[in-house]
Amino acid sequence: MKLSRRSALKLGAGLPVALAAPALAQADTRPVITIAVQEITNSNMLEMLTEQSNVGTRIFRNYVEPLVDTDWIGDMAMRPGLASAWRRIDDRSVEFTLRDGVRFHNGDPLTAEEVAFSFGPERMWGGSEGGKAPPAGGAQTARRIFPGFEKMEVVDARTVRFINRTPDLTLEGQMARTAAVIANRRAFEAAPSWQDWARKPVGTGPYVVADFRPGQMLVLEAFDHHWQGRPPIRRLRFVQVPEVASRINALLSGEVDFACDIPPDQIVQIERNPRFEVAGGPINNTRIICFDQQHPSLANPLVRRALTHSIDRQSIVEALWAGRIDIPRGLQWDFYGDMLVSDWQVPRFDMAEARRLLREANYRGEPIPYRCLNNYYTNQTATAQILVEGWRAVGLNVQLQMMENWGQITGRATQPGIRDWSQSSTLPDPAAQMVPNYGRGGAPWVRGEWRNEEFGTLAAELQSSVDRPRRRQAWRRMLQIIEREDPAYTVLHRNGNFTAKRRDIAWRAAQSFVMDFRGSNWGA
Repeated sequence: MKLSRRSALKLGAGLPVALAAPALAQADTRPVITIAVQEITNSNMLEMLTEQSNVGTRIFRNYVEPLVDTDWIGDMAMRPGLASAWRRIDDRSVEFTLRDGVRFHNGDPLTAEEVAFSFGPERMWGGSEGGKAPPAGGAQTARRIFPGFEKMEVVDARTVRFINRTPDLTLEGQMARTAAVIANRRAFEAAPSWQDWARKPVGTGPYVVADFRPGQMLVLEAFDHHWQGRPPIRRLRFVQVPEVASRINALLSGEVDFACDIPPDQIVQIERNPRFEVAGGPINNTRIICFDQQHPSLANPLVRRALTHSIDRQSIVEALWAGRIDIPRGLQWDFYGDMLVSDWQVPRFDMAEARRLLREANYRGEPIPYRCLNNYYTNQTATAQILVEGWRAVGLNVQLQMMENWGQITGRATQPGIRDWSQSSTLPDPAAQMVPNYGRGGAPWVRGEWRNEEFGTLAAELQSSVDRPRRRQAWRRMLQIIEREDPAYTVLHRNGNFTAKRRDIAWRAAQSFVMDFRGSNWGA
């Protein structure tokens, strides 16, 4: 269901305060803040095992928390979260000390048993007898993100050990992933079904889920017993307003306080009004185009290579993003440190080379579908139109098809072709991003969209090896395979995230889609 701006805003009027939140006194002067978003969730769930998305990343940090936090506003470094400290035991295990004084929204204290439950079969793996097993997608997420997981061992009431079957240099960072948030066991067991739980999860975040209406709005109430102290906002309302113009109008008219996913060409217009400003910039997310090997034409890597050489990425950055973002060195990040392949580049824009590859492939103009959503990603539709024109110029018959939801793009009944995607990483190592997304457990591999046996073997080695020189060598070869020889995708550009807001609100945008409404990011 798609609501108009006014319908969505009216829906939130007079919503009840969450029962789990403390009663609000009449003297409570904290603000009620409304945020207009293009979409609240992809899965119609708030449980992060099933809501692995950019839009889910925006909201999750407000109601659930992981053991390891990330400095979203600063340098993206790991920092204590629900765990106050951690230490390596060996190559396969890390010990976490839980923070004192943490409570769930229902009043239960955070204990090692709750952490073990959160990583146990009942919630995460779907293997408990008689339990509310997560849907296949949730268990698949767990296997993809924690491929070597063996167990979460309780040492004492405030200490747990994450133990892997194989060596892994990224174990600490895995505890900062969105799927690693800690859930309350009593609330989970009391929920009538997985869906009931997933639409109103009980966590430890600064705000409580008070009301969630998929496709319409999410209301969060302040949790005044949060371990960081009383949150600065009484009520947060995320309202779904799909159209950019409607989100901007709602902000300018005072109906909302924030408007998300603003295209750069609208920034000047918004900031002409001295009451408003636009925060944000490049974030740790890269836009890519994915190729499905199951399509007869795309089965030939020469055709996929021709697609990668027919993209004028710099023109897209300048025309649609006003030069506010950049083109990364392939699907990797500068914060990889010594794992960064620093001399790597995206495929050059070379129409002559694209035509040569198509001749060699004996491509005869067979149609290739390109399924796209209408601006789920900022500037998505305009980018798709530019891509199709560039491909047509070299003789590629790519047919743009506008879809309504992700199921129509990635569902099993969908005809193979080209699709949009984006990739994020919060860990300074390529294993955290590349292995779960393109290794043998990744969605493209499972669906049969893209598979390469040499890459799969190297991905497993990258995940488990502790030989750093060998890992660097493996990573370079993986890039060569997946971005050059047998392309699974091609990088378009670094993504940008721009949020329009009232100028009088002291709030900083993250280097991510995350929206942080804690006291440390609110006020002077």
